[in-house]
Formats: sequence, structure tokens, C-alpha cells
Amino acid sequence: MGRPRTNDETVKERLVVCATEMLATRPRESVTVRAVAAAAEASTTAVYSLFGGKDGLIGAVRDRAVAGLFQELSAVPTSADPLADLYALAVAYRQWGREHSHLYTVLFGGVQSFDPSGEVGASDPMRPHLAAIDRALAASVLTGEATSIALSIWATLHGLVTLELAGALGAATAETAFRSTIHATLRGWTTPAVFRSLRQTESALPPDFA
Repeated sequence: MGRPRTNDETVKERLVVCATEMLATRPRESVTVRAVAAAAEASTTAVYSLFGGKDGLIGAVRDRAVAGLFQELSAVPTSADPLADLYALAVAYRQWGREHSHLYTVLFGGVQSFDPSGEVGASDPMRPHLAAIDRALAASVLTGEATSIALSIWATLHGLVTLELAGALGAATAETAFRSTIHATLRGWTTPAVFRSLRQTESALPPDFA
């Protein structure tokens, strides 16, 4: 009987899945090639032949996280209301984080450096946000510098999602905090005329809808 293959897609997938879970739940120094290979029931040789080593494997995990979040946000439809689109993007961001908590932790948990102020690439998860912000600026709905607005929204989102994933917020509290905080963040960047209009609309709504 020949030796089992160590470089097929099944083994590759197991290695990525195991590495993702370990990177999200353990200290990084404990995530060794040997430990990941053992968890995936693969050989250490497979890690090197498929990924070139530990750094390549970590890079593959991060690439999967970036691609997944980008795909989720890119699927959000564009409407005639850029402010509503930004809120819909926030909802999609939170949903992806909740459904892929390990990938989210790897992407934003310091496993690899993340520079939210760096240049935005074609598949950067912030690109859909920036596109909606640009539309809002062009329509005089928002005022300010696009990158600063995007960073403000991302920082708010990241804080909310991180607290929720950590179990610091109950389900009802997380839902209410998300809705009110995202609306407040977006409202803070609106032009004076839009701000007044939003406040007037909100003051006419019952408390549960504001």
C-alpha cells in the first residue's frame, strides 16, 4: 500500500480549520506546527508542503477571514439611501463576526498585524463601507473625511462585536446597544440638516424604535 497523500485539499482544509480554532483560543506561542498537525491528524511535512511553514498557515487563515468578511459585506445591496446602506453593512459585519467567531478573533485579535489606517486594497473588507461613505458624502448626507468616518464606524463596530463575542453583553443588551450605538455613530457624522431631520424623526418614534 502506498503512503497516504499529505498535500490534498482535505488535509489542507483540516489544517486551516484546526489552526483557526487554536489561534483563536490559545496563546500564539502554543500554536506550533507540530500541535496543529497533530490536531488535524496530519504530518508536520504537510504543513510545510502545503503552506511553507507556520507563517504561511497563519497567513492562509487570515486570508480566509479577510475573504469571508469581504464577501459578506459585498453582498449587501446598494440602495438610494447611503445611510441605510451603512447601517446594513454594520448588521452584516456583526452577523459575520457572530457566525465566524474564530476567524473574527484571528483577523482582529492580534495574531497578525492589522492596520485600519493602511491603504485599502481591492478585496479589503472596508471597501464596501468606503463606497457607501463616498456616496453619502456626495449626497451631502455625511460630512468629514472618508477615512476618518470609516475608522470611526469600524472602531465602534469592533468594540460592540468584541464585547458580544466575549459574552460581556446579554442577547437583549447586545441588540439594543448595537442599534442605538451604530445609529448614534452614523448620526454624529451627518450634515447639520440631516442631523436635525433624524433627531426630529427619532423624537416622534416610540422608545423601542428610536
